[in-house]
Amino acid sequence: MTRKLLFSIACTALLVAFVLPTMVITAFAADSNTVSSTVVTDKSVPTASAPSVVVNNNDVCKSAAAVSVQTQVLGIATGVTITDENCERIKLARSLYGMGMKVAAVSTLCRDYRVFDAMWMSGTPCPFMGKIGDDAKSSWEKNLDVMPEASEIRVREEAIVLAAAQESKKVIAKPKPKVTKPVKRPRDENNKSVWLKPIGAILMLLLL
Repeated sequence: MTRKLLFSIACTALLVAFVLPTMVITAFAADSNTVSSTVVTDKSVPTASAPSVVVNNNDVCKSAAAVSVQTQVLGIATGVTITDENCERIKLARSLYGMGMKVAAVSTLCRDYRVFDAMWMSGTPCPFMGKIGDDAKSSWEKNLDVMPEASEIRVREEAIVLAAAQESKKVIAKPKPKVTKPVKRPRDENNKSVWLKPIGAILMLLLL
């Protein structure tokens, strides 16, 4: 077999394989008026996955939180880190104590109302502007607004100051003296008294 014969056979096979099926499909579509469609109803919406927030550093006082919300139309996912202030306060106090700053370490912990109340009740009040002991206590009593807001000691001291202020107001306040208004006499009595004096003098002369 020559090459030309082989080439002709290959072209004929290609025509039979590709052209004839296309012609058959076109003819079938032309003869039929039926339209078919497929609707997928069992496919669910992809679920929103919350991201994984990882905090690997143990020296950082943070905790991770993630949340996701999925509806039929929209899905939202987010993640945040939350700072633990109590953990930070403890770590800062430890660092200050390790550097030899004991008063500063105690002052750092005293910003927590629980530590402040415990120190006050134990007879060792928290330092105040470099003062310790009784000097610090008297300074705290003069500056109640600097105490932690949730402190029971602050509430008690403010009540004592308020009661003392009210008591001082009662002592300073004196009773007002009663003012007696002069009694007004009618005009007729004044006129009578003016005329009675000369008449009495004349009667006395006549009797003599």
